[in-house]
Amino acid sequence: MYQAIPYSSGGRPWLRQEPAASAAVVDVVKVETALARGREEEVEVRRAVAESPVLVVGRRGCCLIHVVKRLLQGLGVNPAVHEVAGEAALAGVLPAGGEAAALPAVFVGGKLLGGLDRLMAVHISGELVPILKKAGALWL
Repeated sequence: MYQAIPYSSGGRPWLRQEPAASAAVVDVVKVETALARGREEEVEVRRAVAESPVLVVGRRGCCLIHVVKRLLQGLGVNPAVHEVAGEAALAGVLPAGGEAAALPAVFVGGKLLGGLDRLMAVHISGELVPILKKAGALWL
């Protein structure tokens, strides 16, 4: 039979608190690192939008990217997919004063089409295929 191990918090050094000064420095470094990553992602998204006729930008691990990709593949388009950490990466790509895009965001021909709801609305209304043809993503 197993024997219970007695609880004692003094023997676990990883639970000890660090001095306040070093914690503040660590927080500043974390913020600066996050800002640098955000700028890098923004540049990567901007480059990807310019390079591909159809681009899907979504949060890492989001299942809706798969839905958007399957819809576009069903029409004969092979979209590029770019995963980001959050919506801040779209800041440099969206037009100034324009509406905020929800992830996953779909870019067609270098312009923001919208999120999944807008993509579905354009598809149901029959406007999606002409938009894709105009962008050069579909050759039918």
